[in-house]
Amino acid sequence: MLKVLGRPNSVNVQKVMWLCGELGLEVDRVDVGGPFGGNDQPGYLARNPTGLIPTLEDGDFVLWESNTIVRYIAEAYGDDQWFPADRGRRAHASQWMDWYIASVHAPMTVLFRQLIRTSPEDQDAGAIEKARRQAANLWGILDGHLAGQDYLTGDQPAMGDIPAGAAVYRWFTMDIDRPEAPNLRAWYNRLNARPPYREHVMLPLT
Repeated sequence: MLKVLGRPNSVNVQKVMWLCGELGLEVDRVDVGGPFGGNDQPGYLARNPTGLIPTLEDGDFVLWESNTIVRYIAEAYGDDQWFPADRGRRAHASQWMDWYIASVHAPMTVLFRQLIRTSPEDQDAGAIEKARRQAANLWGILDGHLAGQDYLTGDQPAMGDIPAGAAVYRWFTMDIDRPEAPNLRAWYNRLNARPPYREHVMLPLT
């Protein structure tokens, strides 16, 4: 059985759990990090020296970095849908995974921490607006890419949809001004029709 170490309200843990749900995998998820602590303890750091979450245990095999875990699970336990056999489609899926972590994650993290985890009187309005504009521009890139197709790499979701798909729930849930993005909204609606997405991603923002 796979073991995932990490709390359920972490977007990085949600990526992994959502994919496991799509694949029907049995997973033992253990609360680690945030209010649960444990990620600064020697036993955890021996598995993951960064002290971050999630960490995956697949028998004696240990892996960290959420996007890498998604790729590993998709390849080890998925099929051509989730880990595309076609080299070009697989590269494009990986491209969108890297785009999310390199570009979108930072402004989305600012928005989340300011709007959800900071009391209103301590929020930095300037930082919120800067991050909102950055995120809106980046989501606009994906909106343009999705014109004429249902998912990031074709007519079915694949591993490339996972990182941005986990974050787009926060984009459409947080109380912020969002520009019109009909293709992005349609993609999000297709995702939230999927039971594993609702179970593992569409959780209260805390």
